[in-house]
Amino acid sequence: MATVAGAALGWGWFEAGWVRLRTLELPVPELPDKLAGLRIVHLSDFHLGPPSRGQRAAERAVEWAASRDPDLVLVTGDLVSHPRGESLLRKLLEQLPHCYVILGNHDVESSRDPFSRAAGLSDLSPAHLLVDESETIELRGARVQIAGIDPRTYRRGARPERLVDTGADLRILLCHYPTVLDSVVPGTFQLVLSGHMHDGQITVPYALGKVRLAHINAPYWAGIYGRDGTTMHVSAGLGTTFVPFRFFARPEATELVLQRA
Repeated sequence: MATVAGAALGWGWFEAGWVRLRTLELPVPELPDKLAGLRIVHLSDFHLGPPSRGQRAAERAVEWAASRDPDLVLVTGDLVSHPRGESLLRKLLEQLPHCYVILGNHDVESSRDPFSRAAGLSDLSPAHLLVDESETIELRGARVQIAGIDPRTYRRGARPERLVDTGADLRILLCHYPTVLDSVVPGTFQLVLSGHMHDGQITVPYALGKVRLAHINAPYWAGIYGRDGTTMHVSAGLGTTFVPFRFFARPEATELVLQRA
């Protein structure tokens, strides 16, 4: 029994650093022709600070993201889980081109993890930190809005449509919590990017899939979802919380290639 337990812990430690690097074509409703093929690298949940092979996963993911030379890099929160991770976070963000970042619940010390401590992150230059604000930029001759929800105001019930730029050709919403998809008013944001769930982090596989032991009844775990004309991608993230292990829930970095729905 001790041998089995040791092997399981060894595997969980290994998997926490075994990052999956992949490219997905993502259908986006009402995407202008000039933005078809736009490439966005989506990263999430670094959880830097506590000892974990998630740090290795984050470093490898950032190296890969920079090598892809994407149009945008979008990071959806939980950047650090302890203030000692801030210096590495800044080094990683410096490598990412055209990068926009939001905060997650661990960044504002709203977590059940007893080992997590907020770092009081503010200016993350050269990355653009969006805290209940947005920027509209020009890409390929089109106007692209990137809006970021603060996790504190989201949990207090703030609505995402208050940030929308109706004049933008593509409207992207960044929110750490995937349940935001249920709050998006049809016709506002075409694309939502989220994280938070770690694809369960600790899961038990079976013939038809896997049981995710944390938040068993959650509606969105990882991958692509659609609702009322909005497409959402949920990242499985790169780091770990509570325990430094992953079981059948590999960390990931994803390059999204936008296509017309």
